[in-house]
Amino acid sequence: MKGFLPAKPPLREYSISSSPSLNRLQEIASSLPKLLLTSRVQLTVESLNKDDLSIQELLESKSERELRLAMVHLSFLAHAYVLGGTKPNSKLPEVVAAPWVQVSEFLGRPPVLSYASYCLNNWFLLEDEPLSLENVALINNFLGGVDEDWFVTIHVCIENAASGAIEAADKLSECNEATNEKDLHNLLSKIQLSLNEVNKIFLRMTERCDPYVYYHRVRPFIFGSKDNPDLKNGLIYESQFANKAQFFRGETGAQSSIVPSLDGVLGIKHSKDALRHYLNEMREYMPPEHRNFIEKLEQHSVVKDLVSDSSDLKQIYNQCLNELADFRSLHLKYAGMYIHKQSEQKNPFGTGGSTIKGTGGTPFMTYLKKHLEETKKQ
Repeated sequence: MKGFLPAKPPLREYSISSSPSLNRLQEIASSLPKLLLTSRVQLTVESLNKDDLSIQELLESKSERELRLAMVHLSFLAHAYVLGGTKPNSKLPEVVAAPWVQVSEFLGRPPVLSYASYCLNNWFLLEDEPLSLENVALINNFLGGVDEDWFVTIHVCIENAASGAIEAADKLSECNEATNEKDLHNLLSKIQLSLNEVNKIFLRMTERCDPYVYYHRVRPFIFGSKDNPDLKNGLIYESQFANKAQFFRGETGAQSSIVPSLDGVLGIKHSKDALRHYLNEMREYMPPEHRNFIEKLEQHSVVKDLVSDSSDLKQIYNQCLNELADFRSLHLKYAGMYIHKQSEQKNPFGTGGSTIKGTGGTPFMTYLKKHLEETKKQ
């Protein structure tokens, strides 16, 4: 496994099997579909003592793989508590808030369900190999079911398919005027082929993820508190942040490092406005090593200049841009299908969140159209 997925498949359970708090955390997180179905998440959390979900043993061991699992469990549990009722809860009890803040500080990410915990660290293989849509499942769910699982596993497989492009991007960032033209061509070809595979996987989204089910049953659990009309005053993490309300963006594909990495290495520039600011803000929700990688590509890549004097290099470079534009175009199509059209219909469940913003709190249709056009203009 390469790219932005972990080098080893994520852990599904803790090695410290004798820990009552970790066993309890895993048991509750694994039971969320049933607890949400029976409206028992709030009762379950509020029945706990403040140290019942302690992760102190993990913090002392500094086992990053286990801490990433704890981040998955706590993120799902926290979002189920806050967003799983008829109305959002504006205060998260200390029993969840304290360990969540602790593990997020260790991992260098905010205490909110982000793409890394929703996708990158939330899967396992049914058999040893390979990683494919026919051989991957989720560690944690909210309600569960085919639509929720398919939506996330599509993204897991996209990350896997993009690994070749990310590896090539890393090597391209080190290229200069002395680099052999054949080597440049091979690396750009690797990006093009990798993105082509990404788009083939992305095209399969509609096979098992229904837009209606996504909007009403999957999407409501991944909102954050920033720019959320249902949490206008933010979210209080009990006994954390001096009990001052916090505002964090919700989970969104914009927190994936694939597209900003390829924008960086290919020299794709986006105009300075509120949407570009939002994209840069999304990096705060990425694992630190991923955002550092993006910055490295942006600072060092001169690929766009290197291809300017060669018709063959220009051709393969443009093919990379076309694949990236196809991805953005498909993303725009799905945003219209899965969110915009659904928001225009009456919501029978009283959920689904804002009808005009994405889960990250942006006017998503405007954002997607803008960056598609800017990619085409390169």
